[in-house]
Amino acid sequence: MKATLNAHTIAESADIVENGGYAYFPPDSVRLEWLEKSPKTESDLRCPHGVQFYDVTIAGIRAPRSAWCYESPRPSMAAVGGRFGFWEAVTVA
Repeated sequence: MKATLNAHTIAESADIVENGGYAYFPPDSVRLEWLEKSPKTESDLRCPHGVQFYDVTIAGIRAPRSAWCYESPRPSMAAVGGRFGFWEAVTVA
């Protein structure tokens, strides 16, 4: 499975965990140099799983809050802890 933004592959792996309709990639499969932590919103701070959103920036194109990672998930989300999910401007297929 791949996560792409404007034909640039951000992540690629066969080791995918699916949860809640999203595919979660292991961190070693993600081009972390293209991710920048987004400031936490009130909603982020209320998230019980310790969510951190990231802006994806590639070749001058910025996709705000298009990636996220649960840093301290509760047991129901433990399988995706430390993995990266993508949405909005990022295509996952």
